[in-house]
Amino acid sequence: MALPLLPGFSFRRNIGGENFHKSQRWGYCNNVPMLFEEKPGIGGQPLLDQRPKPKYTEFPDGMGSNPPAWIAFDKQVLCFHAYFEEEVPDKNQELYRIRHCKIYFYPEDDTIQVTEPHVLNSGIDQGTILRRHRIPLPPPHEDQFYTILHFNINIEVNFYSRIFKIVDCDLYTKNFLKKMGVRVNPPGTRPHDPYITQRRQRILESTNPVRPYERFDTLKQFLEYDGQVLGFTCAWNDPECLHYGPRELVLRYYLADDTIDIREVLPENSGRDVVPYFLKRDKLPKDAPTEMLQPGTITNYTLLNVLGKSERNKGYYIRDTLQTGAVRQEFYKDCDLKIGAVINVWGRKMVICDCDEFTKEYYRKKYGTVDFTPVQFKTPPPPEPEKPVPPYNGFGSEEDSLISCKKLLPQAPLKDYRKFLVKDRYGMESNTLRFGAKFITEDPIDKDRKFVISYFLSDDTISVFEYTERNTGIPGGRFLERGRIKKPGQELFKSELSEYYKAHDLFVGARVCFHGHSFLLVDADEYTFSYMEKNANEFPVADVGVLLMRLKDKTESRSKEIRKTFATTDPEQTNVIDYDTFRNWIVSVTGGAFSEHEIMTLGRHYGVRDDCQTDLTFLLAGAHEKLKKNGFENFDQLSAVFVYYDREKCGVLPYETCRTICKSFRLPLSDEVLETLLTGYEDDQKQVNYHMFVHGLNWRENQIRPVPTVKGRIKKQSDWSQIPTCPPVKMVKYLPLLDDLFGKEE
Repeated sequence: MALPLLPGFSFRRNIGGENFHKSQRWGYCNNVPMLFEEKPGIGGQPLLDQRPKPKYTEFPDGMGSNPPAWIAFDKQVLCFHAYFEEEVPDKNQELYRIRHCKIYFYPEDDTIQVTEPHVLNSGIDQGTILRRHRIPLPPPHEDQFYTILHFNINIEVNFYSRIFKIVDCDLYTKNFLKKMGVRVNPPGTRPHDPYITQRRQRILESTNPVRPYERFDTLKQFLEYDGQVLGFTCAWNDPECLHYGPRELVLRYYLADDTIDIREVLPENSGRDVVPYFLKRDKLPKDAPTEMLQPGTITNYTLLNVLGKSERNKGYYIRDTLQTGAVRQEFYKDCDLKIGAVINVWGRKMVICDCDEFTKEYYRKKYGTVDFTPVQFKTPPPPEPEKPVPPYNGFGSEEDSLISCKKLLPQAPLKDYRKFLVKDRYGMESNTLRFGAKFITEDPIDKDRKFVISYFLSDDTISVFEYTERNTGIPGGRFLERGRIKKPGQELFKSELSEYYKAHDLFVGARVCFHGHSFLLVDADEYTFSYMEKNANEFPVADVGVLLMRLKDKTESRSKEIRKTFATTDPEQTNVIDYDTFRNWIVSVTGGAFSEHEIMTLGRHYGVRDDCQTDLTFLLAGAHEKLKKNGFENFDQLSAVFVYYDREKCGVLPYETCRTICKSFRLPLSDEVLETLLTGYEDDQKQVNYHMFVHGLNWRENQIRPVPTVKGRIKKQSDWSQIPTCPPVKMVKYLPLLDDLFGKEE
């Protein structure tokens, strides 16, 4: 009959060979009676036999935050080298044993694990001696547990009545203890087991194995070189078909197991059968045997028949450790393969002619080879005979006729789709060059006709449009349909393709002839000038550097005279002159060698441009109309988001940040209008004043009267002379031009 457990009763019992002493009390959890450890009394006050619960760790407090131990010491383990003595009372050969082990301490939860390394043929259960858990201190402090402060070198620890002597620890553990302020003792020595050193070692040295074996360990080579293959190009002169030249083969050497396979590279229409391998993957012997060896001749071991055959027809064999009758065979290694070497592939002499880049790098690192000059074994192919192309017969396009001569089946000529995708119209980029032109003629009627020549960069086509003038008797409109135009003066029926007008052939001042009509290009739009200046490598007339070099060659000898001329032209010393004076000076200095486009490029580069900013009032009026129609009124929320992203509270934000915030609110404005409005509120540092921006958009607080639109057609100028009607700039700064030509004046 079991005695009832009284409240507060402290007992000691033996479970699994270990002594546990705990204060336990009955309680209820979810209406289930359970035993609770260290249950306090009424009011949470400890009872008479209860002791305060110790801390898990006793590390000194440091500066800063105190993270929990399972975060601060996660994946950190302290390792101590120790040993313990074990008595052996039932053997006369040994009285005790010295067993080496390792003690692992986990600072995250003060748990300890003890493991013993395995010893070959020890006959002892080794491995984990103590599983990972918190180990209590020996009596009379069994209610406390081991912490890191209980460990040091050259001390003894008691784990469940077993004494462990700590002799050393690893470097990480030493540094950990030193940071805690523990003075680490010098390392000790681990004694050897007398039975192993004195008796067992002698037995092992004096005993020969019954079946000795040689260890062939290729695992290291496999793990190190798996997947790495050396590639060589070889040539073999086949004696049966010498008139075809040497046969090309590819040899691959596998570094993982020193095997070789060979494939043949068959030329077109060779007449040979296609086989997967010329030589299957295997080790290749250096000297091929003259006669076929019997199976079992080459083995790793040699057995000797000692007594012959007995009465029961059974033999007695032992292994020949000296390998007296062994047949040895050498195989090709990586050191034997190099460019120019001749290898024997089962009686076929092959020359290594070249190798790949990986093989070259491998031989550079391992053998220091530098010379990888390939061996030429292929005869150069004869030059291909020129295929005569018949002249163009006038049917279809020239490209289409040429393709029909090269192909048996008719195909359409290939188009440059990459150029089409890159140079096609995209957004505000039209990729179209537009020039103003007029006829080169003495006819008074055709002399005043005005044209717009458009060049499309996507497919090199040209279209011509004529302005409609009243009371001239000429309808105007489309003058030439879009298409590619040939340059004049070319033969019609010829074998070569005709030359067409390209983008660099069109510039202001150029004379072109389209199907018998001669045009003079007298002007261009702003996009054309900007595009040609951005792509100056494609348009020499818009390359400022080239133009300055040409101008410098013509004016370098007259630098002082030119400076005096400009000083006389500018008596008020404003450092600027008008564009007409600048143009006349370029024409007089160069003798008319510069075209109008080249002069305009220099004028644009050194000109004084007018600040034509976008009218924000007009843009805000249009933006207000859009916001009203879509019912957008979240201006307070928009301003709050701007303030939130302004960490420094300076009232400005970068352009990209403001654009992203506006996009997140889905403002009913186009990208061009939004970007222009943000640019209007930028400062010199490219920072947008978001307070003014939001105030300008707020159509309730900032009312803007709509701007009336101008109705009617814009009157065009009717006088087009050879000089462009609209100069690119009005004034030109001549001092920077003189400094670039002759250097700064001292």
